[in-house]
Amino acid sequence: MAQDRLQLFIAKMKIPFLLLFFLWEAESHAASRPNIILVMADDLGIGDPGCYGNKTIRTPNIDRLASGGVKLTQHLAASPLCTPSRAAFMTGRYPVRSGMASWSRTGVFLFTASSGGLPTNEITFAKLLKDQGYSTALIGKWHLGMSCHSKTDFCHHPLHHGFNYFYGISLTNLRDCKPGEGSVFTTGFKRLVFLPLQIVGVTLLTLAALNCLGLLHVPLGVFFSLLFLAALILTLFLGFLHYFRPLNCFMMRNYEIIQQPMSYDNLTQRLTVEAAQFIQRNTETPFLLVLSYLHVHTALFSSNDFAGKSQHGVYGDAVEEMDWSVGQILNLLDELRLANDTLIYFTSDQGAHVEEVSSKGEIHGGSNGIYKGGKANNWEGGIRVPGILRWPRVIQAGQKIDEPTSNMDIFPTVAKLAGAPLPEDRIIDGRDLMPLLEGKSQRSDHEFLFHYCNAYLNAVRWHPQNSTSIWKAFFFTPNFNPVGSNGCFATHVCFCFGSYVTHHDPPLLFDISKDPRERNPLTPASEPRFYEILKVMQEAADRHTQTLPEVPDQFSWNNFLWKPWLQLCCPSTGLSCQCDREKQDKRLSR
Repeated sequence: MAQDRLQLFIAKMKIPFLLLFFLWEAESHAASRPNIILVMADDLGIGDPGCYGNKTIRTPNIDRLASGGVKLTQHLAASPLCTPSRAAFMTGRYPVRSGMASWSRTGVFLFTASSGGLPTNEITFAKLLKDQGYSTALIGKWHLGMSCHSKTDFCHHPLHHGFNYFYGISLTNLRDCKPGEGSVFTTGFKRLVFLPLQIVGVTLLTLAALNCLGLLHVPLGVFFSLLFLAALILTLFLGFLHYFRPLNCFMMRNYEIIQQPMSYDNLTQRLTVEAAQFIQRNTETPFLLVLSYLHVHTALFSSNDFAGKSQHGVYGDAVEEMDWSVGQILNLLDELRLANDTLIYFTSDQGAHVEEVSSKGEIHGGSNGIYKGGKANNWEGGIRVPGILRWPRVIQAGQKIDEPTSNMDIFPTVAKLAGAPLPEDRIIDGRDLMPLLEGKSQRSDHEFLFHYCNAYLNAVRWHPQNSTSIWKAFFFTPNFNPVGSNGCFATHVCFCFGSYVTHHDPPLLFDISKDPRERNPLTPASEPRFYEILKVMQEAADRHTQTLPEVPDQFSWNNFLWKPWLQLCCPSTGLSCQCDREKQDKRLSR
């Protein structure tokens, strides 16, 4: 009888025990599968947010994010340019592995109808998370290509790379997209339009003078041919000026163009609303949101609520508007009680563009703090970017981590949190950040990091085990112009080869831990282990380059140049390519 009662008691206890077990398992699973919001600014310098030392630009919401989580002080972009940096961010791999690093001067896509882009065989973290049941969205800038062979194949489009929803621009924000803000093609215009027109003009006048003086008989057909050539160059130039903006600066929702050309009116507010609506639609399922701002890439813009309100002109206005948007997302997470279960990451795709100065002399670039250089070069100012992560349930607030980390680390970090196995058929260069963020490890998993200038291996960073030193060796450095300045102002960005760089043999060596401003290169006299250190770094670089297979160059001239058959154009009369379904939708909703 006693034995029967014991068995009955055990049977009764099994049910609540199993319920408790399943509840614990569900809670543990939920905690390990957070919602994920990845926020990326464009060209924001590490010296711009208040939490990184800025005293005049107001960024209370970015600062709130930092105080509630971890601030990384040596967070590095895998490339100092938009397209390759974003390719590395999305795939966790150096962009040279996917062909998303250029061998020519131009290292980013400039036309929506180029055939280059993130290859279809690359795996993004969005693909991995989507396979694990996450709802995925990209709001804002993509800049990783559109189509391959026809304008409807969308082979490089965000929806073909793991995103369920896309609202934003497929290319990037350019000065040419905003009337009155100048052009990124100024140097090209000088070489391809103004110089040829001058040559044709001088040739015409010279031949006419010789013909009039009787020194040379010039057939009339020669004059007509030269005039036709000048007219052709001028027509193509005016056509480019007229059509570039509508053909390349447009807003999309999924595969559909909804505004062509795009309007800057309340643009950040529209991106914020789209991000908020996506979160609200997915309160019951895990979600991945990549919020990729157009701020603060030129052309600079801000709404009436922010224009003229900062102490740093139009640039400061744009930063403060972006910070407001970050605050709206944080407030919404609090309202929906999702904050504790959401990992938020904030960063910039590369350092501030220090050469961005308007025709009126206004500074349109940001601050890289104490660091040398900026966008398009691998001095610390070009690659050291804000890196903030918050997850209240898991990550202790108020931390600061000085270890070297990379924007490639987001790929394996979010993959593991979502329960997705990493691909085994390729090298993943990123490392899981969670041991560092949770305090389970005090050192970065990156012993070596490789810094590329486009497709050229520019520098190596070495953080030896059991050492506080962080060595950085440059194989070449950009030639700043004017000499003594902090950038390549004559060319607007620094280039990576030829007369634009100076090669160093032996490489230029710095200890970043002691000289973060990179002002005092080491010598055999100042560092006894000089050659030993360089030998280790060269061997690491050699091992790394041996892992790089040959891949199609996504920036070859064939892939880079504009192809009319790939051009997207919203239905409109004639060749105008103009529509505004955003306004139409607003009217209908009223």
